[in-house]
Amino acid sequence: MKNISSKRAKALAISQKTKRIVYDRDEGLCVICHRPGLPEAHYIPRSKGGLGIEQNIVTMCRDCHRRMDQGDGETMQKLHNMVGVYLQKHYEGWNEEDLVYKKGEEYGLRSHQRDE
Repeated sequence: MKNISSKRAKALAISQKTKRIVYDRDEGLCVICHRPGLPEAHYIPRSKGGLGIEQNIVTMCRDCHRRMDQGDGETMQKLHNMVGVYLQKHYEGWNEEDLVYKKGEEYGLRSHQRDE
C-alpha cells in the first residue's frame, strides 16, 4: 500500500491483502454483470468515509463501477442496492454502519466471511 499519512486515509484505502480476498470471493468477476473486473469498488464511497475492508469492497468492471459512481440517480441506486444485497449474503451480521470511518476507532483487516 502507498505511504499514507492520516489514520482516516489509511482506513479508507484498500490494502493488497483485502484486494486479494475480495478478488477471490468474487472470483475476479464484476458482481453486477459477471465480466472480469477489479476489486476496488467501495459500497460506501470513500467520500462518505467508506472503509477499505472486504465487507465494503466488491469487484466491478470499469463500466459498472462508473455507472454506480457517476450514473443517473436511478441507476446508481439500483446498482448500490444490488451490491448491498450481494455483501449481505456473504457476511453474517453485515451492517452499513460498520463500514464507515469513525474517528478514534482502531481499524485493521476484519474477515468475517460466511462459509458457503
